[in-house]
Amino acid sequence: MILEITPHELAARLADPTPFVLLDVREALELRLARLDDPRVEWSPLSRLAYSGFEALPAPVRADKQAEIVVFCHHGMRSADVTAWLQSQGWMQVRNLEGGIDAYARLIDPKVGIYE
Repeated sequence: MILEITPHELAARLADPTPFVLLDVREALELRLARLDDPRVEWSPLSRLAYSGFEALPAPVRADKQAEIVVFCHHGMRSADVTAWLQSQGWMQVRNLEGGIDAYARLIDPKVGIYE
């Protein structure tokens, strides 16, 4: 069972200075359509993860299996797969953003952008 975080919980988490990683698994084209501007965002598209596995993980994720990680994509489906994979590989503090960046933009911050 994968753990999830709601857009409202993520908004509260973003206001907290405690370090964590936001792992964006969307493809390059999608980054131009909606963007969560935060220095904690690391990007590794699902296509690269599927092809290269651990080697495609950003250094902050690879370096610490105890790191707190929030994985997101457009609607939360691809990120749920990545969350499940990371959990199966030993990352214990990884959660999927429920509804993805779309839900975050609609419920919290429309400046992020919405795309179909």
